[in-house]
Amino acid sequence: MARGAENTYPADGDDGGTDVDEEAQLLQREELEVVDNIAARADFKRSPVSSFLDRIRGPRPPRIQTIQPSFPSAQKLLATWLNQHVPGRHQQAILLVVVFKLWLIMFIIILSGQRPIKDENGVTAINLDCVDTLWRSKNGCGIDGIDCRPFNNVSFPFRCPAKCASVKVLNPRAVGHQDVNYRPLVIGDETYRGDSFICGSAIHAGVFSDVSGGCGRVTLLGSHDNFSSVEKHGIESIPFDSYFPLAFTVTPNPSLHCPSDPRQVLLFLDIFFTGLLSIFSTSPSIFFPIFIIVFAHVSFASDPPSASYRNTTVLPDHISMFAKRLLPALFCAVVIYRTTVKRTLRGLTAHAEKTALWLGGFFFGALSNYTFDWIPIQRLTAHDLEQQPGAKVALAIILFVLAAIIAGQVYYYWLEARLLRYLALYGLFTTGILVCLVIPGVSLRIHHYVIALLLLPGTSLQTRPSLVYQGLLLGLFVNGIARWDFDSVLQTTADLREDGKFDSVLPELLEPSISRTA
Repeated sequence: MARGAENTYPADGDDGGTDVDEEAQLLQREELEVVDNIAARADFKRSPVSSFLDRIRGPRPPRIQTIQPSFPSAQKLLATWLNQHVPGRHQQAILLVVVFKLWLIMFIIILSGQRPIKDENGVTAINLDCVDTLWRSKNGCGIDGIDCRPFNNVSFPFRCPAKCASVKVLNPRAVGHQDVNYRPLVIGDETYRGDSFICGSAIHAGVFSDVSGGCGRVTLLGSHDNFSSVEKHGIESIPFDSYFPLAFTVTPNPSLHCPSDPRQVLLFLDIFFTGLLSIFSTSPSIFFPIFIIVFAHVSFASDPPSASYRNTTVLPDHISMFAKRLLPALFCAVVIYRTTVKRTLRGLTAHAEKTALWLGGFFFGALSNYTFDWIPIQRLTAHDLEQQPGAKVALAIILFVLAAIIAGQVYYYWLEARLLRYLALYGLFTTGILVCLVIPGVSLRIHHYVIALLLLPGTSLQTRPSLVYQGLLLGLFVNGIARWDFDSVLQTTADLREDGKFDSVLPELLEPSISRTA
């Protein structure tokens, strides 16, 4: 302190020090009163909207959610071992390429069983989809069925994929006096009507099992009448007591060396390799190779798209569809990664929980044709909800569960002080949906991939429930695109009806008026 300043203080024994302390306390008290008055005026001037926004903005500071792993040393063991023995990022990238190539080689070897196969006469077996028939719908047979000839004295070997017993018609089909819907189209017993599903009929006849699929021989019999109804091998056939110009039988064909359907082997292979990638990797970018593997699994194994009618092999069609759909799906995957997946997986050390919850949910959603097959909702349209028994109840339960999940996610976003921006985002989504609903001439169609894209932003949290929800939605996105492509969200009435009936009013036939002339 300067000497001049020291001289301003009173000497020992004076009361000046007490006066200075009292003046300092008084000034400090006045400053606090001024600050309190300013804050009070600010609170007084703040609008109710601002106060409401402050409440929903979340706590200060934000409470960022992170997963505290159970048994952390055990969950990090494999990743730590990899970082010790392959320390550099360049070396780890090379190892990733090697593992990915190994998966690809094994995947191709297993798929090679779908090459063309021939019977003892050198005739190539025809690959059928689960819905292939001899008598095609939509007037595909022409007048008097001339385009579906011959009707008899013809046989050919065929091959069917697995899991055809659960494939159903989604629009009413007239079979005599009844409308058949939401069940396998198998009409008859041992001798089947010409428009029956060939693969479903083969399962009903016991030619092969639904689990593995298989091969057989179709023999065309021509006209037949009185098709009976019997429940066998999990399929209840449909009766028809009149005649039909085309009937057929299905029998085993022992001369065909028919390999079993590869989907179960491929499922084990893909779960094994994606599990390795998930549990050994600490980087969230491991999402991309896992995404490609799951996409390939749906495209070629679990739920492949329809191939050309009656091929000798479905591989060219499946390869073509896979190449067509993967590239745009990867562009979407980049956006999903940067906005959602990266925030959830970054810094996550619970690798075992990530593998079980996130990757498990991924496969659960990608296999939705099996995991959600028990839900009585095939298409989310008003017409289908009216037709399907139990669809409205199932939809109500789904909406209730979804509302509970959304409430939980909203709470976590509020804790992280990110709720406002996500409310604004979903406000834009809702506006877009409302605009689509009022466009004349078309109907809004909410597909698998649309549901996933709408809900995925709400899972960018590092919580255990978010791992499950995010994996499930990623699987639904992959299943929707790999199986059905980027189908339009705005479709005309004809597109939605497909081969269904018009539901038009039957015409009234008036009694003819006959007049006699003299």
